[in-house]
Amino acid sequence: MAKIKIIDGYEFVEYKKDTYPEDEVVQRSASFYGWMDKRRTVRDFSDKPIPKEVIDNIIKTASTAPSGAHKQPWTFAVISNPDLKKKIREAAEKEEYESYNSRMSEEWLDDLRPLQTDWHKPFLEIAPYLIIVFKKAYDLDEKGKKHNNYYVNESVGLAGGFLLTAIHHAGLVALTHTPSPMNFLTKLLDRPANERPVLLIPVGYPVEETYVPKLERKPLDEVAVYYE
Repeated sequence: MAKIKIIDGYEFVEYKKDTYPEDEVVQRSASFYGWMDKRRTVRDFSDKPIPKEVIDNIIKTASTAPSGAHKQPWTFAVISNPDLKKKIREAAEKEEYESYNSRMSEEWLDDLRPLQTDWHKPFLEIAPYLIIVFKKAYDLDEKGKKHNNYYVNESVGLAGGFLLTAIHHAGLVALTHTPSPMNFLTKLLDRPANERPVLLIPVGYPVEETYVPKLERKPLDEVAVYYE
């Protein structure tokens, strides 16, 4: 049983973390990078079913992310109902059509051209699950009283990263879809006023023959600055 220490009347439990020899630390960090570097955004989903337990575990993993004052200001809405997925697709495509045809600048459209994306989003119906990440701007207690949350955007962003990593680890693929505006999701899912949709993530297996754009990630010297 973990040791417990009382500090100012609050319980703290002893924390122990596995540590490794330096050469193994190097090997593990390189191995994890190599594995994560294989993660790609996929738009061609199979309708092959996924056990709900897998989705449960993925969401529980995402919820281990750090958050301001440990408020955990997120809700993960999980959609598998075909009729609801169809409604979400129709509403998302309506917004995406407007974006591609009037909202996006020419520079934005040029940047998207190598990815060959457009306003059609069939994956929203095909993928067995949609996970919609909502941020909670504030909490509401059972009496409807508001309670502050802190660093909400940062906290939910971290949880989204954990979510994508967990999906990749399970052998599944995902796409981070952000139709703008996203208010239609709040209405379709009847979410409370304190929640705002942030990410719409289809989750599933890729089709047997899947192609993704040939891209290169920025090298280390373009993404990191060291002060020694």
